[in-house]
Amino acid sequence: MASEQELAEQLDPGSTVLLTVECQEGVVGAPSALPELAAQARSSGALRNVARLVGAAHEAGVQVMHAVAERRPDGRGASRNARLFRAAARLPVQQHSGSAAVRVAAPIEVADEDFVVRRLHGLSPVAGTEVDALLRNVGCRTLVVTGVSANVAVPAAVFDAVNLGYTAVVVADAIAGVPAEYTPAMIRNTLSLVATITTTDALLGCWKRPRRTPNTYRPGPAASPA
Repeated sequence: MASEQELAEQLDPGSTVLLTVECQEGVVGAPSALPELAAQARSSGALRNVARLVGAAHEAGVQVMHAVAERRPDGRGASRNARLFRAAARLPVQQHSGSAAVRVAAPIEVADEDFVVRRLHGLSPVAGTEVDALLRNVGCRTLVVTGVSANVAVPAAVFDAVNLGYTAVVVADAIAGVPAEYTPAMIRNTLSLVATITTTDALLGCWKRPRRTPNTYRPGPAASPA
């Protein structure tokens, strides 16, 4: 786990974005396309911790971004090059655009200033989406990753963030995967090598400060004409 000083240096509200990954009704709600994952996200406290972090981010003026995976009813544009995608297309609960399944799940609150980024393809909420451009436009240096699953989308987001030059922070008790023992193994053996690992309580301690305006990119003075 990161030290308090290390966390404080990385988690300045003006240059930090909190990302929730696939915390949507059709994944972690009821009914879910993946009931075992939904049950783990709730019983472990991960979903509740994501909601706590989102609430604290709103209070501290930290930009929040919700990454949602969805699918057109006709399947157009969806990825089909992995067994995971083909299996998802046959599940009884579909993440159709505009449906209740792709709403951010309770108890997470979505504020007007939050970004909700939706993707129709791929494994990662970062690669091939508008996430990188939005992060740069709000002056992000540190990306805090939460949500599901520790099996696929969370590590994909972390790897992509690191490859793009961001500092990645993973909140260990605000992510979930299946089986339950896989999440700590993924954190210990993989994510800890590339990201700062922390807990919800430790991160909340860094953000207990008066509310401020969400981080906004402010360009420097224009150069004088030649």
